[in-house]
Amino acid sequence: MTSALPARLAALLPDLSPLRSSADFRLLWGQGLITYFGSFMALIALPLQIKEITGSPLAVGAMGAVELVPLVVFGLYGGALADSADRRKVILGTEAGLGLLAVVLLANAALPDPALWPLYLVAGGVSALAGLQRPALDSLMARIVPHDQLTAAAALNSLRWQFGAITGPAVAGLVVAYAGHATAYAVTVVTFTVSVLLCLRLAPAPPAAHARKPSLRGIAEGARYAWSRPVLLGTYAIDLAAMFFAFPNTIFPFLADELHAEWSLGLMYAAGSAGSLVLGLTSGWTSRVRRHGLFVVFGAAAWGLAIAAAGWFSNVWLVLGCLAAAGAGDMLSGLGRSTIWNQTIPEELRGRLAGIEVLSYSVGPQLGQVRAGAMAGWTGTRSAIWSGGVACVASVALLAAALPKLFTYDSGTDEDAERRRQAKASGLPASGQSSPSGV
Repeated sequence: MTSALPARLAALLPDLSPLRSSADFRLLWGQGLITYFGSFMALIALPLQIKEITGSPLAVGAMGAVELVPLVVFGLYGGALADSADRRKVILGTEAGLGLLAVVLLANAALPDPALWPLYLVAGGVSALAGLQRPALDSLMARIVPHDQLTAAAALNSLRWQFGAITGPAVAGLVVAYAGHATAYAVTVVTFTVSVLLCLRLAPAPPAAHARKPSLRGIAEGARYAWSRPVLLGTYAIDLAAMFFAFPNTIFPFLADELHAEWSLGLMYAAGSAGSLVLGLTSGWTSRVRRHGLFVVFGAAAWGLAIAAAGWFSNVWLVLGCLAAAGAGDMLSGLGRSTIWNQTIPEELRGRLAGIEVLSYSVGPQLGQVRAGAMAGWTGTRSAIWSGGVACVASVALLAAALPKLFTYDSGTDEDAERRRQAKASGLPASGQSSPSGV
């Protein structure tokens, strides 16, 4: 009995197989660990600086509107680019560009009277570069990680992200308060410099020999394939709805003021990541699950329910606990989405479908920022949060009922997952059916 207990605990620990089996995965994991820390420093400092300059929740929420169009346009183009160019070069070039934008933030913050417009300009630029980069990063995972380790890789990537999401906001709040915005941006510049050096060591990732140049026709082909797969469509729709209705991060500064707990702002930004981290550190069991659609549905519903509770409670510690629970739900849903994407999408469409993925999990938060800021200005901060959480739960339930194949997805029996598994084992590209757009 005593020996069985440690074995059961060990089974909960994260599966480190991808780090052992893939040198490129180790490089990308380390690069992301560093750059996420710096990115979250800027992510917190930027809205705080807008709040300091304007004092308006709508002005802070407008940052999401500024980021939306570049994200949509460059996310879709970035997906097509990832299928037609060396993904290593795309990652390296965009990472360098993000570092240069951090230099712009640093230069503006160093001025005696920092201007507002460069903050929105950089926000749009970051959104464009992230849209270009993310499909290349995401589509590379299925190539460099063994098929049966994809859930473990998703969990490890999430742990890396959560580390940055916890330490970045927590440190950023202190740095901005005691050393100013310029210091926070300087840290971001340093982390991107290190990240670029690591990216230089990645192996080339050239496109397939028959790859075509990026085009609207190619993007449309990827969209038709996604539309023809109810499982994929469900992952996109549920994540988009959950983030649109229940992503209140942009109004956390006002929630902290309303709860008379200004000291808690950094903790509010970090709480969701803390919950995700706890789930990630006990994620070993997820590698043995085949019903990943259940992860998507129940995780998104738990996210919305916890956000609704966070808006309802007036005790700051209960609010922080709810935000942590929301993060755990989001982590579970994200593991399901990532695994389904990597298990089922054919290699020749990975980039373009990754571009659509960018829209599903990035456009939602951007629109959610606008919704939360506008709603808070109209009905109040807390009501904007709890009503969004309720709407999230309702929308997830409706989408799950409308797309039952997502709810019943099983990686052991799904035809697309089996086709992808066989192609990975044979070393050949995993194609769709006779036509990428056909069912």
